[in-house]
Amino acid sequence: MLAVSTTAQGAAAVTIHGPAFLIPALHEQRGLSLPTAALVAGASMFGVMSTLVAWGWIVDRFGERFALLAGLGATFVAGLISTQVHSTWVLGVVLFFGGAAAASTGSASGRVVVGWFPPRQRGLAMGIRQTAQPIGVGVAAITIAVIADRHGIDTALWVPTLAAAIAAVLVFIVILDPPRPERSAGTAPNPYREDSFLTRIHGVSVLLVVPQFMVWTFALVWLIDDRGWSPGAAGTMVALAQVFGAGSRILVGAISDRVGSRTRVLRWVTVAAALTMAALGLTAGRHWSIAVALMLLATAVTVADNGLSFTAVAERAGPFWSGRALGVQNTAQYLTAAITGPVAGVVIDQWGHPTAFALCAVFPLLALGFVPKDERPFETVAARPPQGKDLS
Repeated sequence: MLAVSTTAQGAAAVTIHGPAFLIPALHEQRGLSLPTAALVAGASMFGVMSTLVAWGWIVDRFGERFALLAGLGATFVAGLISTQVHSTWVLGVVLFFGGAAAASTGSASGRVVVGWFPPRQRGLAMGIRQTAQPIGVGVAAITIAVIADRHGIDTALWVPTLAAAIAAVLVFIVILDPPRPERSAGTAPNPYREDSFLTRIHGVSVLLVVPQFMVWTFALVWLIDDRGWSPGAAGTMVALAQVFGAGSRILVGAISDRVGSRTRVLRWVTVAAALTMAALGLTAGRHWSIAVALMLLATAVTVADNGLSFTAVAERAGPFWSGRALGVQNTAQYLTAAITGPVAGVVIDQWGHPTAFALCAVFPLLALGFVPKDERPFETVAARPPQGKDLS
């Protein structure tokens, strides 16, 4: 269940983030300006943001298996069409619908992990599942750009198309809906009306997205422009940073299992993010060599909260609301990420990378005030198999 749900999320990441690696080909082969090429390539991201909550409702209503099969199937169809399209603007529309379909994996694959793993293993399991995004981006980075350059855009788009097809087949063979109580009157009260826990977690996640995407987006440019690195060396360093980021998600998830709290570890990560970004800004401004190591550390620390917050939201929302709650969580994060890039670009243009890095330390400090101080015991959110059913 964990391997296939992670594969499904990784395939979706290839579809969602892969078109970004088509920008050079769209610019050179089809004569688009860089802003226009970026707009076409970004269509998949807009598609994701438009359907995350809707897919969450589908997961709550019809189950994880149905949502994954329907979403990945539609992603495959959109990908297949994209390989046959020659109009650039039609391609943008198809990429939009591909991203809209791929958004199905966000809530559904996370719910598979939360539903099938007991509370004391969920943090580690969700940390592993959260590595799907950097893995998917890595697969796209080493395949799509090269294929597009050598064989054209149409051929490169077979990468996300085949990834969706493989994931859909695996889901069909392996994934079963996790057990959950029978739906009845009064079973699923709106968790947003019970207390502010979910809203506060959403707020923390949104604020922590700012330093995360600041480092993800501009570390490469900083290494080349400010540090004088070659593009190849800078790209290798950024790829290495992604590996650290994937490992940090697994580590903090395992720690949360050990200490018995997601929010306590989330608070530690928030403090670490503030200190790391401040140190990165200081050392980068003074051109100290240790700034590169701090960039690696910042990449790992600023993404470490993703699995914790995702698991906390799913556990608190429950089996009949977590789909929508996770949809809200992801939508807010994507919107914030979309805003962070342009705003950070203006700050860097006016005051430089060190100032932008240092200012990003403010957001984790703000997030610290939103981290909930109370958390239900793990036992209250444990999934219980229905009696009399052999789950082996």
